[in-house]
Amino acid sequence: MPPLQGRRGPHHLDRTASPLPRLPGHRNHPLTHRTTPDHTRSTAHGRHRGTHHHPCRFGGPPRKVPTITAALTPAARRAVLNRAARLRQLSETDRDALRIAQDPNFARWLEQITATGGCSHPVHLSGSTTTYETTTGEIVHHYDTRNEPGERLLVRCRNRRATVCAPCSRLHAGDTYHLVRAGLVGGKNVPATVRDRSRFFLTLTAPSFGAVHRAAERCRPRRDGGTCEHGRLLGCGAVHGATDLIVGQPLCADCYDYTTHVLWHAHAGQLWDRFARDVRRRLATAAGFPQSRFPDHARLSFARVAEYQKRAAVHIHAVVRLDGPDGPNDDPPAWATVDRLTDAVRASARRVVVHSVYSPAIGELHLHWGSQVNVRPLHTHGDSPDDDAVAAYVAKYVTKGASETGAGADHRLTSFDDIEATPATSHVRTLMRTCWRLGGLTEYAPLRLRTWAHTLGYRGHILTKSRTYSTTYAALRADRVNHLRAAARTLVADPHTATESAWRYIGSGHTPGAAQLAAGIAEDLTSSRENAREAMADWGWA
Repeated sequence: MPPLQGRRGPHHLDRTASPLPRLPGHRNHPLTHRTTPDHTRSTAHGRHRGTHHHPCRFGGPPRKVPTITAALTPAARRAVLNRAARLRQLSETDRDALRIAQDPNFARWLEQITATGGCSHPVHLSGSTTTYETTTGEIVHHYDTRNEPGERLLVRCRNRRATVCAPCSRLHAGDTYHLVRAGLVGGKNVPATVRDRSRFFLTLTAPSFGAVHRAAERCRPRRDGGTCEHGRLLGCGAVHGATDLIVGQPLCADCYDYTTHVLWHAHAGQLWDRFARDVRRRLATAAGFPQSRFPDHARLSFARVAEYQKRAAVHIHAVVRLDGPDGPNDDPPAWATVDRLTDAVRASARRVVVHSVYSPAIGELHLHWGSQVNVRPLHTHGDSPDDDAVAAYVAKYVTKGASETGAGADHRLTSFDDIEATPATSHVRTLMRTCWRLGGLTEYAPLRLRTWAHTLGYRGHILTKSRTYSTTYAALRADRVNHLRAAARTLVADPHTATESAWRYIGSGHTPGAAQLAAGIAEDLTSSRENAREAMADWGWA
C-alpha cells in the first residue's frame, strides 16, 4: 500500500499512487473538472481548488462540496448515488424544505416564523436594538440580528388582504373589530357612555351608470321587450343565482357609462367630505344657531368602510355617532336626537353634489350619491347584538381581496398590457382601461387614475375614521406588543431607560420550502385557536 503523504497534510492520498477510480462528478475527473482561472488559483506549490463563499443559510444557493464517492467502497458509493438520485426526484420545494430543516439554526428559524403567525410574505430586517439606563449609561438589553439565522429578523407584512397573507389579514380583522366596537360600546380609552348616544349604521350607494344583471326572482323583466341602439335586449327574464358570474355585468357594455363610473370613484372621498359637512350644517340650522358654531355644541364622529358591489361600484357603510364638543368624553346636547340626525343625513345624501374638472373630451360631470340610502338606528341604553354584528361585518370586509370581491386587482398595474393579464371580468377590465385612458389626460392628472387603476379609480383606504371616534391601529398594536412582553416576562417600557435602534430592509418573502413550512405553521396556529375557542364555549367562558 502506498504511503499516506501529500503537500496539504497527511490526510490526503498521494494522487500519483492512488489506485482508486475517478467517477464523473469527482473534482479531478476530466469530464467535470477544468483547470481555468475561475476554478483554480496558482500558488508557490502548484494549483489547487479555489475557495467557496458561505451561502445564505435560508435563501442562498446550496454549498458546493467536492464529491468523495471515489474514496468509498462500492456499497457505500451506491448508497450515496442512490440518495442523490432520490433527492433529484423531489420537487424544488421539497429539496428546499429539507435544506432548511437540516440547518443547525432551524429551531430558531421556526421560532421566528411562529412569532409572525406564519406570515406568507414576511419582511426581512437587519440591525440591532440597545436599551440602556439614561442616568448611568449601563446597557440593560441588547439585540443584534447577527446572531439570527441568515443574520436577519422576520416580521409580519401586515397586509390586510386575505388573498395576499391570510395570517396577517386575520390579525388586521381582529384589530378592526375592536376599533369599531370601541366606538359603539366603549373600551380602549373610550368611555362606556357612548352606547347611550345617538348612533346609527349608514349605507350610501353609487348612482346607476347603466343597467346590469341582478340576482332576483327575475333579473329585469320587460313586457314589451325592445332593444337598445346597439341592438341588444333592454331586459332579461332569467333568474340568476347570487354566485352567477353574469350578476353585475351590464346588459349592454356600449350603453354603460364607464367614464362616469371611474370619475365617481375618483371623487368618492370628496363626496363623503362634503356630505359630512352638510350634515353638520343642517344640524346647526335645526338647533337654531349659526353653522360656524357647530363645533362649540357637538361633534360628528364616524368610521366608514368602502365595499365593492357586484357591479364593481363602491358603496359606503358608516357607523355615525353624535358627541359633545370634546368628543367621546363629553355628552351631546339635548337636541341631538336620533330622529333629527336621521333627517339631516337623508337630506344631505340627496343634496350633495361634486363637480368634476372640465375636460374638452368629456365636459363637466355632476357627481352625487345614489337614490338608495339606508339609515338603521342602533339601540341605546345597554348592550345590543347589533353592535357586535356591525363591528364583525366591517372587520370581515376589510380583509377581502380583489379575487373575493370580483372588482379590481390586489396589486398596482405598471402598464396597459397588465390589464389584459388581470384575472377579472370584461366589465372590470373595461373599467381599468377607462382609468388608464383618462389618466393620460392632463386635466385629470391630479386624480392619479393610472396609479389607482387596480382599484377602478377609487383612492384612499378601505377603512377611514374620524379622529375622535375611537382608538387607532397603532395604539392597538402597541397594546398587543406590551401584552406579549409582559407574558414573556421580557423588558417593558421604563421611563428611566432609553432605546437606540438601527434597522434596514434587506428583503421580503419566503423561499419555496420556507413558504411550505410557514403555511403549515399558520394552519396549526389556526387549528389551535379554533380548539381553544370551542373549549371555552364548552366551559361556558365564551
